[in-house]
Amino acid sequence: MTAATTSVSEVADAAEAELMIRVLSALLREDVVGLRTRSTRVERPDGAWLRRADGHGQALLMPVTEDGFQCAYAARLPLLVKESLAGESEEAAPLRQETYETCDAVLAALRALAEPADHDGFDAFAEECRQTLATMRMHTSARAQVTKRLTERHGPAPAQWTGLIGALAFDTLAAHLDHPVYPTARGRSGLAEEQLRAYAPEFHPSFALRWLALPREAVTGAFPDGWPTPALLGLADLDRTHVALPIHPLTVGAPLEGALRATGLADHAVLADRAHLNAVPTLSMRTVALSADPSLHVKLPLATATLGLRNRRTIKPGTLVDGAAGQRLIEEVVTREPRFQDTILHADESVYAHAGHELLAALFRRYPAGLENSVVVPMAALLAEAPNPGSGPRSGPSPSPGSDSGSGSGSGSGSGGRMVVDHLADRFYGGDPLALLDACLTLLFDWQTTLFGYGIALESHQQNVSLVLDRQVDGRTRLRLLLQDNDGPRINTRRLRERLGGRLGDDAPGPRDFDDARIFSESDQPVIDLFTTITVHLCAGAYAFGLARHGRAPLPVLLRLVRDRLAEAVERLGTGAGEPGAVLRAQVLDAPRLPVKAMVTAGTLLTKERSGAADINKHYTSGPNYLLQGGDSA
Repeated sequence: MTAATTSVSEVADAAEAELMIRVLSALLREDVVGLRTRSTRVERPDGAWLRRADGHGQALLMPVTEDGFQCAYAARLPLLVKESLAGESEEAAPLRQETYETCDAVLAALRALAEPADHDGFDAFAEECRQTLATMRMHTSARAQVTKRLTERHGPAPAQWTGLIGALAFDTLAAHLDHPVYPTARGRSGLAEEQLRAYAPEFHPSFALRWLALPREAVTGAFPDGWPTPALLGLADLDRTHVALPIHPLTVGAPLEGALRATGLADHAVLADRAHLNAVPTLSMRTVALSADPSLHVKLPLATATLGLRNRRTIKPGTLVDGAAGQRLIEEVVTREPRFQDTILHADESVYAHAGHELLAALFRRYPAGLENSVVVPMAALLAEAPNPGSGPRSGPSPSPGSDSGSGSGSGSGSGGRMVVDHLADRFYGGDPLALLDACLTLLFDWQTTLFGYGIALESHQQNVSLVLDRQVDGRTRLRLLLQDNDGPRINTRRLRERLGGRLGDDAPGPRDFDDARIFSESDQPVIDLFTTITVHLCAGAYAFGLARHGRAPLPVLLRLVRDRLAEAVERLGTGAGEPGAVLRAQVLDAPRLPVKAMVTAGTLLTKERSGAADINKHYTSGPNYLLQGGDSA
C-alpha cells in the first residue's frame, strides 16, 4: 500500500479518521516533536506532504492541506506514513513504507521521536484519544434518541427554545461538537459509559444532587436564600451545628472520602442518604441547573479532567474568590461605560461556599431575571446541528474530514444539515447567518476592546458567552451578551490604575482582592495573549472558518467581516502612540503571527517542568495571522 492510495475507507473507521485528523492537526500546530519546524515540505501527485526525518534512516510523512486557522497547514488523509530510507538523507529513496491507521499507532510513532522524559505524556494522550473515540461513537449511537428527547421537551424549532430552560437544550447540542482547538475535548478521564449517559450534557439527563452535612465552622462562604438544611435531608439532629453542601453524585465515594480525610473532616461530616433537588447538566458538566429554578446554576467539583490530563474539573477555593472579584471589576467597568448597561448582562457569582478543599466547594451562579421570552444560546452551540436532520443543508454537503475547506471551528455529527445559527438567522435576521454574525461581532468586539482599554482580558470563550436574542415592541431584533465565569482574567495593573484614576482597590478590586497572583502584571502582553486566543480565535475566527466550511459564505468575505468589525472597535480606543488601540492594531490586526494556545502540550503531553507553562490554559505557541488575508467586504 502506498501513501497516495490510502483512503478513508481503508482506515479503521470514519470516526477514528476524523479524530486522527484533529489530533495530528493539533500536534502540528503545537510543533510537537518538531512536526512544524523540523519538517520539510514535499510535493506529491495528491498534494503537499511534510517530511520529518529522524536522522537514523527513517522519516515520518504527513499529508497536509492549507488551513490558516492558527496554523498554515492541517492534516488530511492518508494520515501518517513512515518511510525507511536507503540512506540517512531526506532525498534517499524509500525502501519501505508503512501507513499508520489508528490513533494508537500514530502516537506510538510520534512517541519514538520524543524525549524519554515525555513518553508518559504520550501514553496518557493515547488513552485520552481512546476515551474520546469511544465517546464519539457513543454520541453517534445516541444522537437520534437525544434529538427526540430535546424536541419532546422543548419543541421542534430551536429558534423558539426560550429562556434559561431552552439554553440547556442548546448546551446539549453544543456538547456534540468538537472543541475548536483541543482535539480530544469529548473525552473525560475516568468516567464509564453509564456515568456519561447519566450525568453528561450531551445526553440531556436529569438527576438529583447528593448532600454533605459539614460543621458550620468548617465552611467558608454563604448559601442562597432558602437553601436546604440538614433537617430537610433527614439529618435533623445536625441542623444547629452543620450546613448542607451539595455534592455531585460522581464525587460520592472514594474522591469524597479522600477529601474529607485530607481536611480532617472525616469524623465530623455526614453524607445524607436522601438525594434532593433535581438538576440538569450544562455544557461544562460540573455545573448543573436546578430543574425547579433554572436561573440558579450550581458549579460542583468533579474528580475528572477535560481538555488535558492536568485540566481537572475540581474547584480550587481561590478561584471562587477570583470569580467574585472579577465580577465586581466588570460591574465597575459597565458603570463607567453606560452604553453597555443594556447590552452586557452578567451572571452573579458572588455567592459560594467551600471547606478548604477542591472537592468540597460550590458556586451558586444566579442569572439575571427577565429572560423567559428571550432565546439564550451559548456561542458554543451556534455551529451545532439542529434537531431537524431531514431538512438538508442550505448550500450543499459539508466537506469530508481533511478536505481543503479548513478545519478551524470544530466539527461533529451531522455537519452538513442546518445549524442552530441558521434557525436563529431565520427568526431574527431575515435568514442571513452573516447578518447575525455581524451583529454579534460588533457588540462583542466593542465590549472586549473596551475592557482592553482598562487593561482587562476575560477568559470569555464560547462556553462563557451566550447570545440573548428577542424582538422589541417595534419589531426590531435586540441582541445582548450574557457573560459568566470571571476567575481567570489577565489584567495590566498599570493600565487599569490609569483608567480608574489611581483608585485601584477602592472603587474597583485590585491585586489584593484576587487569590491568583498570575492574574496581574505590569504589561499588555498577557492581556493581548488572552484577548487574541479567546475573543479573536474562539469567538470570531472560529465562526469565519466554520461558516465557510459549511458553505454559508466564502472564507475571504467572512475574514474581512471579522477584521472590519475588530478594526472599527480598535479605532474607538484611540490609536495614538501608546494608546490601547495602537497596541491592538500593531499586535493583533497587523501582526504577522498571533499567539495560539498550546493546550495538548501543556495539558497532557509535557509536565509543567518540561513545558514551562505557568498556566496550562495560557500556554502559547504562534500561528499565521488570518486577519491579514484580503477579501471582499461582507
